[in-house]
Amino acid sequence: MTQETDIENSKRSDAIVKGPSRAAARAMLRASGMDDENFDGPIIAVFNTWTNMGPCNMDLDKLAVPVRAGIRAAGGTPVDFNSIAVSDGITMGSEGMRASLMSREVIADSIELAVKGHSLDGVIILVGCDKTIPAAGMALARMNVPGVVLYGGSIMPGHHKGKDLSVQDVFEAVGACAAGIIDDEELKDIEKAACPGAGACGGQFTANSMAMAMTFLGLSPMGMNDIPAVDEDKNKAAYRAGQVVVDCVRENRLPRDMITNTSLMNAAIALSATAASTNAILHLLAIASEAEVEGFKIDAFDTISRTTPVIGDLKPGGKYMAYDLHKAGGSALIGRRLVHDGRIEDSPTVTGRSLFEEIIDARETEGQDVVLTFDNPVKSRGGYGILYGDLAPEGCVVKLAGHGALFFEGTARVFESEEECFDVVQNNGIKKGDVIIIRNEGPAGGPGMREMLGVTAALVGQDLADHVALITDGRFSGASYGFVIGHVAPEAAHGGPIAFVRNGDKVTIDVEARSINVEADLKARSKDWTPPPPKYPSGAYAKFARLVGSASKGAVTSFPFEGGV
Repeated sequence: MTQETDIENSKRSDAIVKGPSRAAARAMLRASGMDDENFDGPIIAVFNTWTNMGPCNMDLDKLAVPVRAGIRAAGGTPVDFNSIAVSDGITMGSEGMRASLMSREVIADSIELAVKGHSLDGVIILVGCDKTIPAAGMALARMNVPGVVLYGGSIMPGHHKGKDLSVQDVFEAVGACAAGIIDDEELKDIEKAACPGAGACGGQFTANSMAMAMTFLGLSPMGMNDIPAVDEDKNKAAYRAGQVVVDCVRENRLPRDMITNTSLMNAAIALSATAASTNAILHLLAIASEAEVEGFKIDAFDTISRTTPVIGDLKPGGKYMAYDLHKAGGSALIGRRLVHDGRIEDSPTVTGRSLFEEIIDARETEGQDVVLTFDNPVKSRGGYGILYGDLAPEGCVVKLAGHGALFFEGTARVFESEEECFDVVQNNGIKKGDVIIIRNEGPAGGPGMREMLGVTAALVGQDLADHVALITDGRFSGASYGFVIGHVAPEAAHGGPIAFVRNGDKVTIDVEARSINVEADLKARSKDWTPPPPKYPSGAYAKFARLVGSASKGAVTSFPFEGGV
């Protein structure tokens, strides 16, 4: 081995393996199985978010095996790291749900520290449950080190009484049981049938939404993320992904070459066309922030949704699941529709081929009706709306999936937490015409910006989804639907107007006018307001609450500090 660094062929990992001064580092690496050949080639992090706490990530340890094989076949050396992952489906409606959004930041930080701390040449990130996916995109954008994101894949549908099931159906069954529509035995049967094995939640919920976003951002090879977790083709895709990341290192394909205003707009358009999760707005804004793409703002989602019909007939508002989309033609088919209609622009990808070149290979299964056309869409308007008004000066997000109405007027029912509201819903205390306000669930005030799936699903189960509105400074699950509005900013804990709404106030929501207003002098009510004390005086929750920014900018904790060292 030549101990001197070849400047022309230098690589990041030379900082730990080249030259006499790195003898001790090489000695330790030799103990882990490396040799001179490994030191000369690229060293690639296989960063895994594996956990057996739930189905979403539980097969990622197995998926890493063909990934490592692909890296070795391409001449690289894989090294393994792992992070935490928090299951949204398991923690939903509990205190633990506060950890979900926080985990996005911790995972992104962990990837950065593992890769930059060891001066590694590249990274492939294996992801599952939904916060792991944007964390991967954020970390790549922040580090700008060659990398690939590989999604473990969706779960297969469950089956009960001839109907395909997802975890969404279980949450809705809880509400139906409370309303007396089904009995406890039926609820138990649905519970047992809904989740048949490995993979993330099966609709166009947050995990599958963000997996699609990674593809249109160019960070995941086209089609790989579409393959369900238990499909035999997943291992082949993983092997190829391992080869791709080594190729990215050799060709110096960098994440910021791919994460641009163009690719972010492409991703947002694809998500709007499939009525995807509102969480995708939060996460794409966070990725844009990490990549320092200044032109991509929250208002883009409203503009896009007004001009992009929904062509993917997918749950939660539609008929089909991610597995059905894969069989129909997957993300490439969505892309082909968008290209044909001139709705997206070409951009680079990790494969070295452009997005349009990747889309050329799209296949469409004859007779499929999962992906329609823009001439005959599922809905004429996309899945998002961004509203402003005296209730949300910095904006808020309305989810339009599965809900046709664009106007709602009613009287406020104010709750100080998700639990307080859920108890009333379960006791059939919500009536038609109510505008439910759940506050103190924002990024800092929660802390953690919990998702309100328990409440929204219970309302669906009680057949109230089309007859009430729900407004919160928290978030919604990708499985939520109805007339739901989240991400209200500023949040209540920071003195946002939502803190001053009272029971009985008249609330008017007008999606076409982009307005959300209250007939009350909220400013006058704010004069005696003082910030509430932190819910957590120490630990990770307290740290997050202190650092997190506005939901209107992605609720990130990583940002340039001014005036500091």
